[in-house]
Amino acid sequence: MPSDDFKTYLGQKVSLIDGHLDAHLPSDLTSPSKIHEAMRYSVFAGGKRLRPILALAAAEACGGSEEAALFPACATELLHTYSLVHDDLPAMDDDDLRRGRPTSHVVFGEALAILAGDALQAEAFHFVAQTPPATSFTVADYLKEFAVCAGSLKLIGGQVLDLEGEGEDTLLSHDELIAIHERKTAALLTTSIRLGAMTADATAGQLDALTTFGYNLGLAFQVIDDILDVTADTATLGKTAGKDEAVNKSTYPAILGLEESRQEAKRLTDLSLAALEPFGEKAAHLSQIAHYLLDREY
Repeated sequence: MPSDDFKTYLGQKVSLIDGHLDAHLPSDLTSPSKIHEAMRYSVFAGGKRLRPILALAAAEACGGSEEAALFPACATELLHTYSLVHDDLPAMDDDDLRRGRPTSHVVFGEALAILAGDALQAEAFHFVAQTPPATSFTVADYLKEFAVCAGSLKLIGGQVLDLEGEGEDTLLSHDELIAIHERKTAALLTTSIRLGAMTADATAGQLDALTTFGYNLGLAFQVIDDILDVTADTATLGKTAGKDEAVNKSTYPAILGLEESRQEAKRLTDLSLAALEPFGEKAAHLSQIAHYLLDREY
């Protein structure tokens, strides 16, 4: 169980991130109001804000400031939310529930949900563009880092591989499953961490260590996500439980079994924590986040 101090830390960061998003996204009164209502509906649906919190914690680990990291941190949340809106569409994963609420296309219709996702992706780049340059990194460096993550080599490519895998009669191999999730879950977590570190003028060595941390943490997060789809209920998850198994989707429990999947999540978490050793106490919050994600129940 996370300590009271860590729960307080998470709560403070969520409030900070939500306040920044609220202040810098168009209000739902801005014309055309319906698109801004749809965008805000998904952004403020009560997510954990994991990716932006990781960005802030990475900046802290490298001796940077929260203020400098806030725009790219929030950009990762917008990119994540856009990906969820599109993933939930009938042409993709076809989900009616997300974060305990009806999905965007259920509330606003498919056309507006597609446009809301498009607009959130554009806003994400707008947020990155407002990041203050560091001594060693320019705004162009931030944008390039972000664009690679958002494009066909990472997030989009991972979704394509995921869709192709669903059409197979047999389960994917473990390596094929990793190829999907290192492009999706791990890529965005790693990019969040790297962007936060870049705003703090991270050295090449620090970026390498944090990249290793983010990659392994991202894969561990996905393993736990797949386990929870089997072991938790819909009310706890805030999305439809058991859906992966119902459609014969390739997941870690389906391929490795539940117990081996738990061992894999622990192994990956241990690898992520080992990468933080050079940072010492400056990475305390990153370490706490890794432990928290391994033990999470939703």
